[in-house]
Amino acid sequence: MDSIIKPDLSGFENTIRDYVRYVLGKPMTDATSTDLFNGVSSAVRKLLMDIRIETEQRYDRRDVKRMHYISMEFLTGPLLANNLLNMGIQEDVRAILKNMGLDLDILMACEPDPSLGNGGLGRLAACFLDSLASLDMPGFGYGINYDYGLFKQSIMGGYQREKPDYWPSRSSPWLIARSGEKCMVPVYGRIVDTEDIEGGYNPMWSEWKLVVGRPHDIPVVGYGGHTANRLRLFSAWASEDFDIQIFNEGDYFRAVERKISSENISKILYPSDSQEAGRELRLVQEYFLVACAVQDIIRIYLKQHDDFNQFSKKVAIQLNDTHPALTVAELMRSLVDVHGLEWDNAWDITTQTLAYTNHTLLPEALEKWPLAIVEKVIPRHLQIIYEINRRFLETLTVNYPDDPQRLHRMSIIEEGDEKQVRMAHLAIVGSHSVNGVAKIHSHLVKTGLVPDFYDLWPEKFNNKTNGVTPRRWLLSANPGLARLITESIGDKWIVDLDTLKALESLGRDPAFLEKFSMIKRENKVRLARLIKKTAYIDVDPDSIFDIHAKRIHEYKRQFLNVMHIIHGYFMIQEEGVIPTAPRTYIFSGKAAPGYFLAKLLIRLIHGVADVVNKDPLVSQWIKVAFIPDYKVSLAEIIIPGADVSEQISTAGMEASGTGNMKFAINGAVTMGTMDGANIEIAEAVGPDNIYIFGHDVEEIQAMRGAYDPGKILAQSPHIQRVLNAVNSPLFCGWENDLFFPLFDAVVNHGDYYMNLADFQSYVDAQVRLSGDYVDKKKWAQMTLLNTARTGIFSSDRTIREYAGEVWGLERQI
Repeated sequence: MDSIIKPDLSGFENTIRDYVRYVLGKPMTDATSTDLFNGVSSAVRKLLMDIRIETEQRYDRRDVKRMHYISMEFLTGPLLANNLLNMGIQEDVRAILKNMGLDLDILMACEPDPSLGNGGLGRLAACFLDSLASLDMPGFGYGINYDYGLFKQSIMGGYQREKPDYWPSRSSPWLIARSGEKCMVPVYGRIVDTEDIEGGYNPMWSEWKLVVGRPHDIPVVGYGGHTANRLRLFSAWASEDFDIQIFNEGDYFRAVERKISSENISKILYPSDSQEAGRELRLVQEYFLVACAVQDIIRIYLKQHDDFNQFSKKVAIQLNDTHPALTVAELMRSLVDVHGLEWDNAWDITTQTLAYTNHTLLPEALEKWPLAIVEKVIPRHLQIIYEINRRFLETLTVNYPDDPQRLHRMSIIEEGDEKQVRMAHLAIVGSHSVNGVAKIHSHLVKTGLVPDFYDLWPEKFNNKTNGVTPRRWLLSANPGLARLITESIGDKWIVDLDTLKALESLGRDPAFLEKFSMIKRENKVRLARLIKKTAYIDVDPDSIFDIHAKRIHEYKRQFLNVMHIIHGYFMIQEEGVIPTAPRTYIFSGKAAPGYFLAKLLIRLIHGVADVVNKDPLVSQWIKVAFIPDYKVSLAEIIIPGADVSEQISTAGMEASGTGNMKFAINGAVTMGTMDGANIEIAEAVGPDNIYIFGHDVEEIQAMRGAYDPGKILAQSPHIQRVLNAVNSPLFCGWENDLFFPLFDAVVNHGDYYMNLADFQSYVDAQVRLSGDYVDKKKWAQMTLLNTARTGIFSSDRTIREYAGEVWGLERQI
């Protein structure tokens, strides 16, 4: 590991004082904690900018190849602590602030989570940016500067309530406005068919409206302080020229209305697509992102090049899921329409530059856009997509002359009552690399999701198993464990997580195991305080902390978990079977506002918690808690405090997961199905250090069509008792038949997510877990081996694989 380059802190205190006095106009004695947080962040930003400018000059001198990561989400989490750690100055700053009478921990607690993402997709993107900078590679993020995130979750009467999740983006100390680099984005209008001077077809996109993309940068400093890249976020603003024209016509209110409409583009993450207006806004949002990104990428390239001959040798673009798939059409439009390249040359450049990551096997998550909406919003792009598809189908006709059904399946345009653009197909056709995010997921992409494309282009498809940054998810989130590891094996693990393997030999050292276990308990005490503060429930840190923290979705099977809790309740209450060890079941996660069953499941969790936690006997052995508004700052407390990590999705439905990796690295034992990266975690930690249950992918696929949950129900009195309770007033009080839809989905509508099929196996695995937990030495060794053997799940490893196999990116130091 290169030595840490610590910045000069001699003027740090004066920078804070100057900020409070000259920016806020206050004496230090009047400054609030938030004022002081902003002052400290301002001083840190000053140091960051020195690194950022030096980094950019280094890249420019060498004319390096740059990778641009386009994503609708970047879930960065609070940045002050991360920046201090990566620059190696956290303790130095702590000492400076202490001399000023200030507490760094109090000030860091003032920082809100930036509302720039929702879940795993955005957190993965943030981990990748951290790894790129820590590996000294020129990799940059492109996203949207949302004013509001998905939503802020609160719980009222057991029900999820959504509130605006506003973060002070316009006053954030980390956002640096780049007003001189704004992008002009045309939208709407129509195509006029014209000819060029040689008589060739020359479509003119006319009568468009103009939206301005204003860029803001968040510096991303790598560990060691050598490199600072950037995350560039665009805010949507109405075109001044367009608005003033309407204003001059005397219609002030229409001018303001247009301005508001334009700026709605960057107001909120994922506007609801349940109505036509929402769907249109979501498409405009996706197009706005890629249009701004492509313009900016080309602008940066042309600073050092006079033509596009070197473009794909100097530029790599990664599409994070299908949201930025329009990059294919937008890059083609820019090259052909704006810069005058011939189609074939532009297409070669496009396909050699772009790469696509698939994140899902769920059909509803593979975006399709009705042609009518695409034609209304971006008519020129629809023309380009049609032409891409025409040429693609010609290729298919040559390769598969006697297979018209294959052409139908592979076409970018889906036929039917409402023709649609298949965004995943567009991304695959327009990219030179297509990857899944775990071994099983990549296999299923090739064999189940798009087998026709794999048959045509097997060389395009590859796997890049996800990873998480050890700086955020161990060094920062779990400082006690980080210190113990460093004291025991040195600090190389911070940039080479595989060196955690050296901890394995310490599993035979009783003194080390005792320290390891005590740190876990301290983390559980901290988590218990959070539960008391947010869920108003007292929990025992000596009980098993069994945690299910992720988006609420049927395929993630929080319902199966709740079924097991209800089963445990009845085993104690009716059969007098006392568990081997007390357990606290902890849930956290958001349900999409329009996802009725997911929101009902949150209500069920609270209904069960209300009954269980108030029962004098059962509550001695079982407690249930739901921590609202799951986000990065909460995850940093929840994950280190976990004994058990619930990763119980229906096999074949979770692409990878990254929460499973974060939990395992922090010494939690996984309870999981053979799904996503669970398979690779099981391979890494060994079968004795993970609890695998349920049917695997092949078995699930074989059961489809013939699966009858009624047979399982008829043969299991325990399942009958659990489901009858769900469908009774027991957990819903006066709200009769409240949970019938959950009961109905499982009993009467096929149990698509196989809850009943996996129930008994899940119960049996939980019994084994409880038995192992009471053997303190065995449990400590299991948890240690989870930490020691999961170094492979560092995002540094993932980025090295992308850099070497997809992007052609090199370290620049």
